[in-house]
Amino acid sequence: MSHEISLDKAIEMTTRYRDLNNKILKEEYQGRNILPRSETFDRDALDRILAQDRCRKVRIYYGMDDRDLVHAVIVGVDAEDRDILPLRADAARLSMGDDEGQIAEDSTRCPDTCPPESPLNP
Repeated sequence: MSHEISLDKAIEMTTRYRDLNNKILKEEYQGRNILPRSETFDRDALDRILAQDRCRKVRIYYGMDDRDLVHAVIVGVDAEDRDILPLRADAARLSMGDDEGQIAEDSTRCPDTCPPESPLNP
């Protein structure tokens, strides 16, 4: 399956998101940058996920930190469409197979640290 879209479609989508970002939130959450415009991950974080033996896809979940800011949480996915997860601290197994699952979240979040201007980030 191709996941590619055109630059024009990406510009249209990111523009709509920026325009509606605060409007979709209850008033009490508006203006707090709860929804990011973008998140940047270092390549090595993604390489570690993709290098897992059973990894065939990546899945992006959305989580919220203790300041109510939304963050992408990225995990590998195996051929059976199951998350590849590490062992929990209490050693309960949450995934099938090895216990070397990788989870990426610690991104550079915009706002506050935004990338240089581009057609997707004017």
